[in-house]
Amino acid sequence: MTSKKNNSIKIISLGGIGEIGKNMYLVEVDKDIFVIDAGLMFPEEEMLGIDIVIPDMTYLTENRDRVKAIFLTHGHEDHIGALSYLLRQVNVPVYGMKLTLALASAKLKEQEFNGTPTFIEVDSDTILNMNSVDISFFKTNHSIPDSVGVCIHTSEGIIVYTGDFKFDQAATKLYKPEIGKMAAIGEKGVLCLLSDSTEAEKPGYTTSEAIVVREMSNAFYNAPGRIIAACFASDINRIQHIFDSAIENRRKVAVVGKSLERIYHIALDLGYLEVEEDLIIPISELKDYKDNEVVILMTGNQGEPIEALQKMAKQTAKFVNIQPGDTVLIAASPLRGSEVFLAKTVDMLFRAGANVISGKRTIHVSSHGSQEELKFMINLMKPKYFIPVHGEYRLLQAHRKLALEIGLKNEQILIPERGEIVEIKDGKIGFSGKVPSGNVLIDGIGVGDVGNIVLRDRKLLSQDGILIVVVTLTRQDKKIAAGPEIISRGFVYVRESEKLMDDSTKLVREIVERNIAKETFEWSSLKQDIRDELNRYLFEKTKRRPMILPIIMEI
Repeated sequence: MTSKKNNSIKIISLGGIGEIGKNMYLVEVDKDIFVIDAGLMFPEEEMLGIDIVIPDMTYLTENRDRVKAIFLTHGHEDHIGALSYLLRQVNVPVYGMKLTLALASAKLKEQEFNGTPTFIEVDSDTILNMNSVDISFFKTNHSIPDSVGVCIHTSEGIIVYTGDFKFDQAATKLYKPEIGKMAAIGEKGVLCLLSDSTEAEKPGYTTSEAIVVREMSNAFYNAPGRIIAACFASDINRIQHIFDSAIENRRKVAVVGKSLERIYHIALDLGYLEVEEDLIIPISELKDYKDNEVVILMTGNQGEPIEALQKMAKQTAKFVNIQPGDTVLIAASPLRGSEVFLAKTVDMLFRAGANVISGKRTIHVSSHGSQEELKFMINLMKPKYFIPVHGEYRLLQAHRKLALEIGLKNEQILIPERGEIVEIKDGKIGFSGKVPSGNVLIDGIGVGDVGNIVLRDRKLLSQDGILIVVVTLTRQDKKIAAGPEIISRGFVYVRESEKLMDDSTKLVREIVERNIAKETFEWSSLKQDIRDELNRYLFEKTKRRPMILPIIMEI
């Protein structure tokens, strides 16, 4: 391993600290920058109309000459979804395991990336010799194969990023973690550990996948009609359980959903899914089988199944709708903030005549380690310094408490803000400044062109609607040629509010006539007067504040 003396080591999070998703961590050794993961986050409720959220990459763009490599820990979107946007800014090799790179490549195509990325496949035994450091990997147990942790070997010790992990004692060959290798890394000397905090509030151990297999098989056996199994498109372990239960109960499987089909074919081609030849049938052949002989495996947009289930319950889905006697298995945790949406969806499914199995039975478990597993990882690594990552602030604090319980001292644990620089120099750790960080909002093909002002306007429109005031003037005669005409959208129902609209029209006419009677008047002041006075009047009458948009035309 590296024998070169490293003078400066910095660790920066551009995403993934204080939030779930958007994972992107930078390790800066001397002048070289190494990027670990490039993830996206799905929009929060107040981000109206936004498709996805990615990290602010300004710092990497400004220092693109110093960026040496990108390492991907696994193929989930919260770790690879922003890769195409990063590669538009920096042209460096991307390292990852076979499945991870295949999924990343498919994501680049989906996001219409036109460049030619340099993908370099590694396995858990690969050792990369960079200029200032060496890089090694170790396998972790997660819900997708080829999940790894990343080790950056510096002269001061090893910086370890765990990626997403748990320790399932019944994990099958594809998912077995390399516990021995982790212990060996700990013995060599870990300078700083960055560890997954997703389930830091959950006591004990995460339930084994073996329990899921048993429960799912029972659910399949007891279902009288069709089974509709909903899961995340990239949860390959869960997809395998559904296939296994279908084979055991002599049912055929129809796969529905673009992202699910894409990931299914990639995993199948690479040998990460075991499927009998005649198990899968096209959706068009469902009618050829009895209801108790089929399983519909589905997901929705962005690989998230709940919205698709709601369409099926409303009878508006493209391929399959809910019918009485169906059994719906929701083998997925709701995304943060969508718990109420899930509860409403379950209610609609029951109304449509389905029996829903979700939550009360163990047909889905977390793919992240609970408290005892997080302690185990810290004990294996024996780090000099510890930074909890990948979680909202309360989860990072919960992880910090676990580290204190097993003997780490307060001064060994840091919880930085997003963008804050953690520097290790001369055997000491501390903060040394901040880099630009935040959310870049993606709406359609627009990257970052929707900011706080646009979101504020969308929120206002969603709350009280909009009034468009159209007036046509003759500049020479200083007279109103046409209008004022007021168009309401989302404010009041015009037919039932004729008096309010008539009075508002008179008020606008008075404002316009008052302004054009002056010797000189400006369009901007006329528009502002219309906004201010009409806003006051409408709030008095309705206690609502619609967005008022004056359009003044001249002939």
